[in-house]
Amino acid sequence: MISTITTATVGAVTSASLAASLALLAIIALLLLLIQKEVLTAADGSGGQTLARILNVAIVPLLLSFLFIVVVKLVEAWR
Repeated sequence: MISTITTATVGAVTSASLAASLALLAIIALLLLLIQKEVLTAADGSGGQTLARILNVAIVPLLLSFLFIVVVKLVEAWR
């Protein structure tokens, strides 16, 4: 009985830390892509402008993930 509880606890802690590290990784990726987009937008030439628009393919899902992370953290804080 005790080993089952210990195994469940270890599994819960491991999955929580994995989720936190994935959230951090997603936020860092979003920041890097947003910085890259700003640099490309400021650059002269149509190639930079085109690449800046293509980056939206990665930025939009990461932005939605960031908003979900913020909502989850706010709900946790309210409890």
